[in-house]
Amino acid sequence: MSSDFIARLVGMVAFSIVGVYWGTYLGRLANQASGPFPFSVEQYAFTIGMVGALVGLILTPFFTTRPIKALRLQLSKLSARSLFASLVGLTVGLVIAALLAFPLSLLPSPLGQVMPFIGVVLLGYLGVAVFNMRQDDLFALLQGFSRPAGGLPVGPAEGTSPNWAESRTILLDTSVIIDGRIADVARTGFLPGSFLIPRFVLNELQYIADSSDSLRRQRGRRGLEVLAQLQREPSIPVRISDIDVEGVREVDDKLVILARQLRCPILTNDYNLNRVAELQGVTILNINELANAVKSVLLPGEMLSVRVIQEGKEAGQGVGYLEDGTMVVVEGGRGLIDQEVNVLVTKVLQTAAGRMIFARPEKD
Repeated sequence: MSSDFIARLVGMVAFSIVGVYWGTYLGRLANQASGPFPFSVEQYAFTIGMVGALVGLILTPFFTTRPIKALRLQLSKLSARSLFASLVGLTVGLVIAALLAFPLSLLPSPLGQVMPFIGVVLLGYLGVAVFNMRQDDLFALLQGFSRPAGGLPVGPAEGTSPNWAESRTILLDTSVIIDGRIADVARTGFLPGSFLIPRFVLNELQYIADSSDSLRRQRGRRGLEVLAQLQREPSIPVRISDIDVEGVREVDDKLVILARQLRCPILTNDYNLNRVAELQGVTILNINELANAVKSVLLPGEMLSVRVIQEGKEAGQGVGYLEDGTMVVVEGGRGLIDQEVNVLVTKVLQTAAGRMIFARPEKD
């Protein structure tokens, strides 16, 4: 049974009992007055008791379980650092309010009765607000106290190798696992950190692998193979966690909230997730942006060799590709299809889809 159903039953019983007592009281008052057709006490008790049961059945969740669920949802969106800083700030504010309660109580009436309560509320709120705003400074101070007297961080024990990559967590999106390039990039060591795959991402990957559509099924199975390949690499820490975000159904929304809680980046190649996460202040590591960044840089006037493989959109154009996938549009290259030619770069364009190079065949 759900919590709402239990709350409705308890509220129905409680309100019906209150209604019976109230109906009995009203019935006695009504029967004391003279009237042509007065209701009996039992009729008053039964009627108002039934109304109370109906009110309790309908309204109880709105002031019991619903506010608790809303509070839990808001707390789940906060990071552990924010919760700890808020708790410390609330404690400090309440301690200061307790110290000021006695002097404030000596003020003339009615200030002596009101000001201690106002001081508790105001100082508690200020403590939470100030410590939450300065949480980074608070944790930096605590880390400073945890270091040895010399001020240097504690190194690994003798005979063990420092695994500095474990100090950073990177959330993996479903799209970047299916893409497959993450395994090669991680193997190079340019992504320091341990990869965290939440259970809901793994469930979505399994759902895609079980799809009735052959293309989606193939993509999902490739993602599972890439994940298994990552787990077999001893130099790549991979963790699958059961951590979840309550009250949210979409996987992308869960990833963004989880990244905010853990203060870690999301590795993805999903453009929509990239934009939504950036708007909420979450760091994004985009595989496509990395691929564009490592492509070779060519300037107008440089020479390169390319194989023309197809016709271009414009008349007389030929199209070829470099090893990194960069498209090369060769002016007048239509008659050079299936030939390896030396071309002179005339223009380089950077578009949303990647880099395009325009060139013309080298003159003999």
